[in-house]
Amino acid sequence: MAQFNLGVMYNQGDGIEQNKAEAAKLYKKAAEQGHAMAQFNLGVMYSQGDGIEQNKAEATKWYKKAAEQGLARAQFNLAIMYDEDDGIEQNKAEAAKWYKKAAEQGLARAQFNLGVMYSQGDGIEQNKIEAEKWYIKAAEQGHIKAQFNLAVMYSIGDGIEQDKAEAEKWYIKAAEQGNAKAQFNLAVMYDKGDGVNPDQRTAVSWYQKAAEQRHAPAALEMASRYFNGKGVPENYIKAYVFLLLYKASKSEDKNASLAQNLQQSLANLLPPEQIAAAQREATALWNKIDNTRDD
Repeated sequence: MAQFNLGVMYNQGDGIEQNKAEAAKLYKKAAEQGHAMAQFNLGVMYSQGDGIEQNKAEATKWYKKAAEQGLARAQFNLAIMYDEDDGIEQNKAEAAKWYKKAAEQGLARAQFNLGVMYSQGDGIEQNKIEAEKWYIKAAEQGHIKAQFNLAVMYSIGDGIEQDKAEAEKWYIKAAEQGNAKAQFNLAVMYDKGDGVNPDQRTAVSWYQKAAEQRHAPAALEMASRYFNGKGVPENYIKAYVFLLLYKASKSEDKNASLAQNLQQSLANLLPPEQIAAAQREATALWNKIDNTRDD
């Protein structure tokens, strides 16, 4: 334990000059004595080449030792290595095995990844009910992607009973955490009255939030709405701003012709100084997104 604690101090520079190489040595001493957290931390250092020469085989070895002692984070990291062919031979069945062990200990990331594997039949027999089960467990811990995937399953009835109310519930949770795809899908539900009462004001609010995160279809939707005055006051400058966001977010897709027609119409309606103002506003908004994104 003393070796592990000293290793942590050297690793973090906590009250002592940071020395990653010394941390690795101390972790190794503790790991060889069976200390699970030391085994895990040593695995991380080998995996990342942090203070020690990168060695994925050694990382796997130490993750496995910690995982076999029941350390959930080690089980998850080991699963990732098998899942992603990260320096070791890809083995989806092993990945699923270790994801499940970590998931059963409540690790949300493992629950989500296991849900994906069950949903896709990737390394494990496809089972949408199991996918739903694990997505729910992760979603209830606030895992955004699990909330989104669960909402999609309920929305379309993907191997489970369709439930628009549950879809709305989980889209809201993911949308409120800033997931642009959830914000857009939620907006569509309110826009179309798809299993919910139609609500243009709420639809516009979520379209705009998604658009301001560079979600291309949402940006084009907002451009079209400002152009036509649908759910918002007609505003050609705002329409041009969101059109520029759309064009910057995605160059070519199925909506390209619609965007081109909209741009031509706006170019005919707006004088050069207003187009310039829209370009400045779009640039400012784009830069604001850059400063707030967490990629």
